[in-house]
Amino acid sequence: MISIATLPDVPALVHLINSAYRGEGSKQGWTTEADLIGGLRTDAEELQKIINKSDSVLLKYVNETDTLIGCVRLKKQDDKIYLGMLSVSPTLQAKGIGKQLLQAAENYAQKENVPTIYMTVISVRPELIAWYERHGYQRTGEILPFEPNEKFEILNQPLEFVVLEKRV
Repeated sequence: MISIATLPDVPALVHLINSAYRGEGSKQGWTTEADLIGGLRTDAEELQKIINKSDSVLLKYVNETDTLIGCVRLKKQDDKIYLGMLSVSPTLQAKGIGKQLLQAAENYAQKENVPTIYMTVISVRPELIAWYERHGYQRTGEILPFEPNEKFEILNQPLEFVVLEKRV
């Protein structure tokens, strides 16, 4: 089931997001950034701020035992919604959960009357970019610098983002 995350979900969200992106455990899934970036992806303070902002929402995906196994952040920015932190538990990736979260994000954008969703993806992640392209996202041609959160991200190499978007 997909619903809006609340403050009591923060500890489980921190664990899920960090396990999907960073550390040895993330290598069980195909979306890991562990070889590119050390440290954490997020912390409780950052997620609490996101949940408390009026222009942001975190959607959570819980299984039949009410275990948090996926999430995605959506942030309104003018006439677009930024999609980020799409996370699925590494041992449950490639089972359609990410696709369901993408669809929920698109449904949210339509409900909010926002015509476009955009995201940034690390440019050296061709398999991830291809996955989004298969789901209707297109490269805009825009390239942005990757500016790590100095609080907890450590780059193992210089990185940049490509911007993808989709009209919904």
